[in-house]
Amino acid sequence: MDGGEFVRKILVVDDEKMMLMMTRRILSSKYEIVTAMTGKDAIEIFLREKPDLILSDLMMPEMDGYEMHEILQEKTGEAVPIIFMTADESDENESRGLEVGAVDYIRKPLKPELLLRRIGNALDNLDKIHGLETAASTDPLTHLLNKTAAQKEISDVFSKTHGALLRLDLDSVKLVNDLYGHGAGDKVLVIFAELIRKITRENDLIGRIGGDEFIAYLQNVDDENILKSKTNFLNEELLTSAKKIVGANMEIPLGTSVGAVFVPAEGTDFVTLYKKADAALYNVKQHGKHGCEVFGNHNRVENKLSADGISQTRMILGERNVEKGAYFVDLETFKKIYRLLARMVDTYKKGLVLMQFTVSDESFAEEFKDTLLHALRKSDCVSQAGKNKFLVLLMEATEEESLIVRDRIFSRLGDTVTEKIYFESESIF
Repeated sequence: MDGGEFVRKILVVDDEKMMLMMTRRILSSKYEIVTAMTGKDAIEIFLREKPDLILSDLMMPEMDGYEMHEILQEKTGEAVPIIFMTADESDENESRGLEVGAVDYIRKPLKPELLLRRIGNALDNLDKIHGLETAASTDPLTHLLNKTAAQKEISDVFSKTHGALLRLDLDSVKLVNDLYGHGAGDKVLVIFAELIRKITRENDLIGRIGGDEFIAYLQNVDDENILKSKTNFLNEELLTSAKKIVGANMEIPLGTSVGAVFVPAEGTDFVTLYKKADAALYNVKQHGKHGCEVFGNHNRVENKLSADGISQTRMILGERNVEKGAYFVDLETFKKIYRLLARMVDTYKKGLVLMQFTVSDESFAEEFKDTLLHALRKSDCVSQAGKNKFLVLLMEATEEESLIVRDRIFSRLGDTVTEKIYFESESIF
């Protein structure tokens, strides 16, 4: 056998040593073989070796094949694939064997070619069944558990372990879809799934419950600091990885918000715990996103803001490291600013102009964006809608003045670039 080839393991059980030797000789050219001469030994070997299939004599002293199979299924809590062998010519044993879940039934004496073919068919069928079960429980994009499977598997372990249930939301991925297309958005989701795998262990459970929403159960974790450290890792690595996909100049505030609840401190019912984790997640989103909150601690931020007073609140709300040029924001934030300013214009009768620049050649988009930001005032606001469209809000300006601003921007670019840009403007007041 090729040393790099994946080899299936088969447990052969028979109380006759000669039959074990003959069966091993037939099968060892294709499979790894382990053997047992009693049902009791076979149970111990199966639990230790975890073979892919059992090939067992039906009639053995002390414990027959039926009883051995039943005990194994009780101990493992799942279907155990087995092929029975017997010299009995009656159809009754064959029918009973198939009724209790045997995947096949072979009569002795064994014919080498027939045995190899029947075992090969049985393993192929098991692979197909396993593939269908996996597909039914797996999210096709991220290959994590899907919503239904995640809820079932996490619910099953609540009564057996303690740990932390996490609700994770991927913040601002919709903007990636809007600006760079759904293909880029899907890549970000896949990257995020991989990062969650990095902060979890083999016995933890992870699922995607829809869109940009994920769930995880971290067994034996009851320290809030550990959860916050993992959240910080997700936020840092996600931004770095996403920029490799869409470009280093990406301004989208990608990150994750995490709501957590400890089990069994807050209960063991999945629905109740999910709602508590969701409440903690909501609190994170209400206070700036990109963080982690454990249910029961959600008053901390609110109390801190109240105690600090308005000066501290201004510092929390204020912009850090103000750069020269216009204020660049994501499209969703731009919409909110536009709507607020439109209200102000209507009330206070101050001038507000919306400008739109469409770049016909996307290769000039980054150059144009950089020029735009540096040609405008700090009080002006800029956003990008798609790969080649830029929006500008000019404060206290008229439509005629917007043309002067346009000319100033174009003068910095040169004729070869401005020919590739389509401009429109409209006064809001």
